[in-house]
Amino acid sequence: MIVTLIIACEVGFWVLLAAGLALRYWAKMPRASVAVLLCEPLLEIVLFVVTAIDLKNGAEPDWKHGLAAVYIGYSVALGHYTIKWADVRVAHRFAGGAPPSTPKYGVPRAIHEWKLAARWTLAAVIAMGLLQGAIWYVDGDGATDSLAAWQQKMLFLIAINVIIALSYTVFPKKAPAMTANKG
Repeated sequence: MIVTLIIACEVGFWVLLAAGLALRYWAKMPRASVAVLLCEPLLEIVLFVVTAIDLKNGAEPDWKHGLAAVYIGYSVALGHYTIKWADVRVAHRFAGGAPPSTPKYGVPRAIHEWKLAARWTLAAVIAMGLLQGAIWYVDGDGATDSLAAWQQKMLFLIAINVIIALSYTVFPKKAPAMTANKG
C-alpha cells in the first residue's frame, strides 16, 4: 500500500504541477494556479500520515517506509526548485518568457552546483530525521535495520553531491574559446 501511495503522490505532484502551469499560462488564471500548486504539500502530509499509521498498526518497517521518508525529504527540499525549474521552461516555451539559464562555466557553475548540493543535503537530512523518528516510533516493536540502511544511503547521497560540487570548484569547466571567423 505504501508503494502505491508513493507512486500516487509522485503522479499527483506532476498532475498538480501541470494543472497549475496550465492555469497560469493557458487559462490566464494566476491565482488559481497558485492555489493548485499550494495543494502539492498536502500529498506529502497524506504520505507521512499513512506511513505513520501503517507503522503504528504493526507493519514491519522495511524499504517502503524508508522510500516514503526519502520521497518526503525530496519534496520538501527540492519540490519548490522543481516547480520553478518547470515554470521557467513552460513560460519560455509557451508564454514568451526568458529562456532558462543555468550557468555552464567557471565560478557561476560551481556556485550553482553547491546550491544544488545544499538542496540535496537538506533533502537527505529531512529523510534521515524522518527515518530516525520512525526508528524511535517502532523501537522494540520491530526490526528497524532497513530504516537505518536508508539513513546510510542518505549519507552516501550527501557525499556524492558534495563531491560533484567540489569537482566543479576544483576543476571548473572552461568556456569554449571564441574563434575568429577568418574568411
